[in-house]
Amino acid sequence: MFERNIQKELTRWGNDKYRKPLVLRGARQVGKTTVVSRFAENFDNFLPVNLEKKQAKELFESTDDVKQLLPLLFLYCDISQKKGKTLLFIDEIQNSPHTVSLLRYFYEELPEIYVIAAGSLLETMLDKHISLPVGRVEYLALYPCSFLEFLNATGENRFAEPILNVALPAVFHDSVMQLFKTFSLVGGMPEAVARYADNKDIIGLKRIYNQLINTYKNDVEKYAENKTQAEVIRYIIDYGWNFAGEAITFGSFAGSSYKARETGEAFRTLQKAMLLELTYPVTSAKMPVVSELKRSPKLFWLDAGLVNYNAKIQKEYIMHSDLLDTWRGKAAEQIVAQELKTISFEVGEKQNFWVRQQRGSNSEVDLISVFDGQIIPIEVKSGHNAHLKSLHLFMDECPHDWAVRVWSKPFSIDKVKTQAGKEFNLINLPFYYVGVLEKVLEKGMNEK
Repeated sequence: MFERNIQKELTRWGNDKYRKPLVLRGARQVGKTTVVSRFAENFDNFLPVNLEKKQAKELFESTDDVKQLLPLLFLYCDISQKKGKTLLFIDEIQNSPHTVSLLRYFYEELPEIYVIAAGSLLETMLDKHISLPVGRVEYLALYPCSFLEFLNATGENRFAEPILNVALPAVFHDSVMQLFKTFSLVGGMPEAVARYADNKDIIGLKRIYNQLINTYKNDVEKYAENKTQAEVIRYIIDYGWNFAGEAITFGSFAGSSYKARETGEAFRTLQKAMLLELTYPVTSAKMPVVSELKRSPKLFWLDAGLVNYNAKIQKEYIMHSDLLDTWRGKAAEQIVAQELKTISFEVGEKQNFWVRQQRGSNSEVDLISVFDGQIIPIEVKSGHNAHLKSLHLFMDECPHDWAVRVWSKPFSIDKVKTQAGKEFNLINLPFYYVGVLEKVLEKGMNEK
């Protein structure tokens, strides 16, 4: 068990006198149960209840009175109640819509009890079979491990503080880039990270990746609306990894005979399960961010390690010294998108990329990020500054003068001029700083 960054958010939630029951959201196997168990060490009483167990489910559904229910939970968990704080953890809560409705009563009638709920299939059932009590719960999202968490798990945490402060000495750049490349290969699934930390064996992770994929496939029947959708979802899980970082079309996806409507519904279901994200483009360089849902989205999966294993590109990491050369640059774009997700624990935040609205134009900026009320373009590529043509076109249209290029070289900030004559600041960002992008932007803008 290693420290996850979300522990600080859980502590903040626990210290908030206005806290509400917390719903921890995330894909299966990203470590929700583990982080709650770790957090429970701060409490005098811990009541872990899993609603996949028949008796636990029947217990919650036996009453609407949470005050009456609480002593029964101590009895069920075979725990003698001590004075002090009590944490109730309701796992796999999607198995009981009645229990979901009880969350509001814990908030209203037992506010002194700390309540966390989670469920591996909760996302796919929301708004269909389950409705969370509006205004009576709050949310946090948990994703696969970030690079900083990977450093912590593998005993390389001496580099964490300099990265957090955007102050890594240049002499350590090559060493940290090699660690990031390893992280990109292993991925951030907690079990894979823990196993790699234990024996530093990449090949030995094969079994873990297989188990994860089979778990996701076995879940399909639990949330697919019908047999056809189950088939399409399984097809995507089998063949969709090869399209990570690419703009996709739904019709005949990956050479299938499935229609756009069938595939689109299957993709959206997998997105609800937080196994992947459909990242849509925007066509404006100015706020607000408006996703163009009629255009082709990019496909990003929840974890680079799973992508590498299932797309069979692990050997490419050995063949190429630069991550940007691996898998035609798609491996780099996948891990950057994944790292950007870990910046926030907010639920429902979507990523976007930029395409030029002009007809016939193929100009595209890989990703964008909103900072200080402005859209910041992010390109993931090397090369001369003058060759970043799409980035230059974006900067000509945007109202500010900051852009980001993620690469494998050391950190720097260049003054660049577009062909139209606009000067802007280009932050050349090493991969290991992506997870602290907001700090980088804040520091860079303040210094300038």
